[in-house]
Amino acid sequence: MATKPPAGDPVQDAPHVSAPKQSAAGLPAIGQTVKVAGAQMGARRAALTLLKVNQKDGFDCPGCAWPEGDKRHTFEFCENGAKAVAEEATLRRVTPEFFAAHPVSDLARRSGYWLGQQGRITQPMYLPEGADHYEAIPWERAFDIVAEELTALDDPDEAVFYTSGRTSNEAAFLLQLFAREFGTNNLPDCSNMCHESSGSALTETLGVGKGSVLLDDLHQAELIIVAGQNPGTNHPRMLSALEKAKQAGATIVSINPLTEAGLERFKNPQTATGLAGRGTALTDLHLPIRLGGDQALFRALGRLLIEDDTVDHTFVDTHTHGYQDYKDAALATDWTEVETATGLTRDQIGQLHTRLRDARSTIVCWAMGLTQHKHSVPTIREVVNVLLLQGNIGRPGSGVCPVRGHSNVQGDRTMGIFERPTTAFLDALRDEFGFEPPRHHGLDVVHAIRALRDGTAKVFFAMGGNFVAATPDSTVTEAAVRQARLTVHVSTKLNRSHAVTGARALILPTLGRTEKDRQAGGEQFVTVEDSMGMVHASHGNLAPASPHLLSETAIITRLARAALGPHSPTPWADFEHDYDLIRDRIARVVPGFDDFNTRVRRPGGFTLPHAPRDSRTFPTATGKANFTAAPLEYPRVPEGRLLLQTLRSHDQYNTTIYGLDDRYRGIKDGRRVVLVHPEDAAAAGLADGDYTDLVSEWTDGTERRAEGFRVVHYRTPRGCAAAYFPETNVLIPLDHTADTSNTPASKSVVIRLEQH
Repeated sequence: MATKPPAGDPVQDAPHVSAPKQSAAGLPAIGQTVKVAGAQMGARRAALTLLKVNQKDGFDCPGCAWPEGDKRHTFEFCENGAKAVAEEATLRRVTPEFFAAHPVSDLARRSGYWLGQQGRITQPMYLPEGADHYEAIPWERAFDIVAEELTALDDPDEAVFYTSGRTSNEAAFLLQLFAREFGTNNLPDCSNMCHESSGSALTETLGVGKGSVLLDDLHQAELIIVAGQNPGTNHPRMLSALEKAKQAGATIVSINPLTEAGLERFKNPQTATGLAGRGTALTDLHLPIRLGGDQALFRALGRLLIEDDTVDHTFVDTHTHGYQDYKDAALATDWTEVETATGLTRDQIGQLHTRLRDARSTIVCWAMGLTQHKHSVPTIREVVNVLLLQGNIGRPGSGVCPVRGHSNVQGDRTMGIFERPTTAFLDALRDEFGFEPPRHHGLDVVHAIRALRDGTAKVFFAMGGNFVAATPDSTVTEAAVRQARLTVHVSTKLNRSHAVTGARALILPTLGRTEKDRQAGGEQFVTVEDSMGMVHASHGNLAPASPHLLSETAIITRLARAALGPHSPTPWADFEHDYDLIRDRIARVVPGFDDFNTRVRRPGGFTLPHAPRDSRTFPTATGKANFTAAPLEYPRVPEGRLLLQTLRSHDQYNTTIYGLDDRYRGIKDGRRVVLVHPEDAAAAGLADGDYTDLVSEWTDGTERRAEGFRVVHYRTPRGCAAAYFPETNVLIPLDHTADTSNTPASKSVVIRLEQH
């Protein structure tokens, strides 16, 4: 049966450490799923809910964006997806009485784990200026407060509208429509912190800022390279696709500083072999690359392919631009520099080259390990270079596969959540809705924090997410948010952002994916886009957690009516009552959504067009796929310092902490750990089990410190370390970002270890 939330915060600084696991999923994953689902929902509710996850007539998992195949399993979810569903469909409730008992000052001292475990927020809550307690408030008054603050601004650009990846297509489209009708392009989103580097690189080189592969391509690939990604924890259902590819004869190579259990061996809980046998060994070759060395690795691979003339000259001559400049740069690559940057030997690189040379179709998958460095954009362009050399764009079993994290983060961008919209999108919006949207660029996440810090942004509105915990430079970010006149969070559960507020604050509780959405026009559904450009419907099946909840769409439409007044040309009330009307407008504004309402009602939905994949046409500035030849970059670390990457534990999803264990890495009952090579720890005078402070070093001379981390000896390249976020976000300087994309460089933070 369901259990009560923890009364007190558990101790998190005394973890138990054992050897890392060498396989993922299997019976332990089933056991953990049953345990968590039962504690949050109870057995009967858990069964009824989980059987609807990722089904064609069910709801899209609120976790990751990995796609589903046409044929679905009865249990079409992973352990971490079940945790995400359980926390949303929980029977625990956060009522006005909870807020009366817990002042904001108390909430600010609590861990993210404790806050998230309390349950679903049941009513709109308001924190008046100078108060320390949230109080219940009617919805009408809540919208009036936001409208008062917005209309009092001297300039619409003093407002910031942030979006999390869980937001549906319909809500995302309406939010950007409202923001632009209000007069601003300040639409930062969680993409700014993760795959912005992917979008920047792919738009420049291929003309489309999304992946070019479908699920069937993975099943058909001869070689799959997984770089800077840990699918066993972050995208567990991807392991099923890799297993299927492996069974079809694919070779799988992992490129990662850490050896991850999910890529070593997968025990598929859907099969007898996975439950009772040894499962499937996935990785044929693991390259333990030094943090930030991926650009050098792929440049070296390009050189080797050119030297042995494993180049698809017909494709290169017909479909690409800039090959000669790239060829010259690749052939000039210095092997000593490559070995320094990567930490790999020439023989190790040669083993991957041999597999590339012999494969007739190659896919490269990647995630934050490639996108969160200063030189991430040229790194991803280098990945594209290698694929272009062999014609691995636009044919079966080949292509680029940036694996998105949150379940609709890609769809939100498609719907116009972007601070730098194209002229074509703004023209379509103008023609459809009859107002002139702003044309100047708005603020991304990092620029929004600076604007809040400097007082040039005064109202912060967040559609989902946990902004202060997800962003870098925690001390700076929290101080910046506290400068705001008003902070507003549309949320399902408590998180730290509700305890770090502006002068006034609102929490607006919303429906979750699991819940039925009834409006005046009848029961509604929403849509999402997965990591491979598939758009499908999502139907909740549970009664709402409270009668006081509104859908995301209803919240936006009512806020727009309050803030824009009766003269707005947009039929906001109609949109609230009937989501088909929203989709009709999307179909006329967003390319690829023609006949949206009809096609999305087909089981499984539809695939968005992708010109490079579909026809080998490239909507770039040159009209072709572009080779690039950027200077070789990699982090240089002073003597006695380490390069830190922040990462997730297996018991978390983004900033949501489900528990205090990281089963696959051998960590139990704690999160304040730092994974360090034994020789690096010894050089700092630290033994396994000692406690240390992590101190980051940056050009501004500011000391950023995360205190009291247990040292864990771990198999990682010399000079590299790892620790969990959001606890270590305090170490990431706000100005330490990727060139071009401005993504926080969370995977290459220079630190020193000091005795605690």
